Amino acid sequence: MARDTARFTLPPSKMAQGAGDVVSLPEEGGRGLFRIDRVEQMGLAQQVEAVRIEPESYVPIELEDMPTNITAFSGPVPVTPLFLDLPLLTGDEVPHAPHVAVTAKPWPGSAALYASVNGSNYRLDTLIELPAAIGITQTPLLAARPGLPDRGAPLRVRMLNGRLESVARDAFLAGGNLCAIGDGSPDGWELLQFQNAELVAPDTYDLSLRLRGQAGTEAAMQAIWPEGSVLVRIDASVQQTGLRENALGLERFYKIGPGDRPLTDPAYQGLVQSFDGIGLRPYSPAHLRVRRLAGGDLAISWIRRTRKGGDRWDIPEVPLSEESESYLVRVVQNDQVIREQIVTQPSWTYGAGAQTADGLIGFYGIKVAQISASFGPGPFAGLTLAG
Repeated sequence: MARDTARFTLPPSKMAQGAGDVVSLPEEGGRGLFRIDRVEQMGLAQQVEAVRIEPESYVPIELEDMPTNITAFSGPVPVTPLFLDLPLLTGDEVPHAPHVAVTAKPWPGSAALYASVNGSNYRLDTLIELPAAIGITQTPLLAARPGLPDRGAPLRVRMLNGRLESVARDAFLAGGNLCAIGDGSPDGWELLQFQNAELVAPDTYDLSLRLRGQAGTEAAMQAIWPEGSVLVRIDASVQQTGLRENALGLERFYKIGPGDRPLTDPAYQGLVQSFDGIGLRPYSPAHLRVRRLAGGDLAISWIRRTRKGGDRWDIPEVPLSEESESYLVRVVQNDQVIREQIVTQPSWTYGAGAQTADGLIGFYGIKVAQISASFGPGPFAGLTLAG
């Protein structure tokens, strides 16, 4: 029977170089190959322990037999984050917490966001598993009226990561293809939707039939979003951070990089950001109207909007969504506040005597904003009158 192990002595004329050498020994049926695992020097001779091996173990591997799908090593690459201070989208979000969208090529599998109060003792804040669909606009986007379809010229977008696609009308009206457009800074994002996405070049789309200023972001709409603006598709890849409400308005230190790399890896980059908590901000009122009463008084009225639960049609009025109902009313002229008052109902009377005392000549404005106990006044809605 062939031996699996052997222990033997080598004379000085056949000294082994050391462990790993292969020697041929006689055995029943011929000779066997043994790999030396241990060598002890016994004077001029060597005491050797060896294990029998198969000859095929030492057949050289031909390069053409190697698999061809081996990829070259690529070092870690930085990831690119975008912070978005957004309003409530579904009502289920943490109202004060900002969102973060991250992209990288190649995607490292995940991205880790660490946060610190003072630039030391960073702790893991958020682990982002999916890359966000982020693009850069290649044509300007003009302002349009919120609440009505924007049928203006298509918005051309070159995607840095991710793809866009058209949706059916029902999906569009149910909130599909929601995107944020902005300049890349954490605040000032306008939310818009598009129904049609036409691929016109590699990674480049024309977006048409849009809804603008969604979720109360009509105040963020620019007269022109210029070429080079940033577009982010809002989906599961855009996650909320773990910012606490008592940290709103305060600078926070962040580091972000590949999730499989330690925080000390040079692929991590640092940022300093602060956030207002736009999810707590009330919407601007709607349908401001003015009626002139007998004696010259002006009756101003409006309709309240809500930042959550406002899509129901089976209730007479939308939920308040605030601790109490209050509004800040301003009379302004030439960018100067002439009169200011807080009221607790969606109406206000600008008396004839007050108008005389204010001495308004020419055009002036009435502006109204809903007040949140957590955020303060939201965006103003306004109308222009002649004095």
